[in-house]
Amino acid sequence: MNFKTTFRTLIVCLLFIASRSAFAQDDITKKVDLTNSLSGARLKVKGDTTWKKVEFGVNLTQGSFSSNWTGGGVSSIALGALFNALSEKKTGKHSWRNDFQSQYGIVKNKSQGSRKNLDRIFFDTKYNYELTKEWSLFANFNLLSQFANGYTYSSSTHPDSINFPTKVSGLFAPAYLTEAIGIEYRPAPYFFIDLAPGAVRQTIVSDKNLYLNIPGNYGVKIGKRFHNEVGIVQLVANFDKEVVKDINLKFRYQLFTAYNKNQVTDKREFKNDHRLDAMVTAKIAKYFNVNLGAIVIYNKSQVDDIQFAQGLSIGFLYTF
Repeated sequence: MNFKTTFRTLIVCLLFIASRSAFAQDDITKKVDLTNSLSGARLKVKGDTTWKKVEFGVNLTQGSFSSNWTGGGVSSIALGALFNALSEKKTGKHSWRNDFQSQYGIVKNKSQGSRKNLDRIFFDTKYNYELTKEWSLFANFNLLSQFANGYTYSSSTHPDSINFPTKVSGLFAPAYLTEAIGIEYRPAPYFFIDLAPGAVRQTIVSDKNLYLNIPGNYGVKIGKRFHNEVGIVQLVANFDKEVVKDINLKFRYQLFTAYNKNQVTDKREFKNDHRLDAMVTAKIAKYFNVNLGAIVIYNKSQVDDIQFAQGLSIGFLYTF
């Protein structure tokens, strides 16, 4: 299986869905006010500010087996939570958008202790200056990190192997800060593409000893906590819409291309980093949803191959 081909195909498919949704609006939809055209509840507050969506969710999964259960299995319990907030403010040609997303989850299997299975912090703030109805100039800043330490565990079947976890990440280890300026194309309220010919990214590894467990140390030199990259181009595609009744598709794809010095060979080279965060949410009752999420990463500063994470959960979700 060619993972690079699969990854590119997935990106093309998601962009195709977004484009089809953006341009397949009928005349009635075009006449609907912006406040009613976006998915999610909205609350008007002082001035021109609109809180488009605030979400809080919790899911719990549990399974147990008696000591004489012949079918096999391991008793376990998993708990996850999320909090997302999205706001916009527009005054004349000026607008400001803030997007915060967070997830955290732990799973505990019998005799193995607690291990996290979800952990993400994302914040993006962006200023736009409108040129036309669909085009604008923008400047933005975003942060990507996690809440807690992450570990890998020995594959040994020895019952004491759990006592020797290896730390591979933590709060701001790594963290990615990105600043960019460029032009935005927004054909619909729920879909935009940002193209930035000027972008700068800082990689932070707050734990100087992490290099002992992570080859490459996320691109940061050994003994340092900070690495700066100047991007030749950054592309971001963002989509968030109820594609059919009670089913919402959300994704954010980011391409960051840099021409920097290789920390190992000391030679300058082009480096393309890809990251896709996608989630499908299906409403099954007033306050209950099924969520299928996936993260795909291709970053040679971390590993040479494509990384993939996927999660399926059923739980409580409140939107206001």
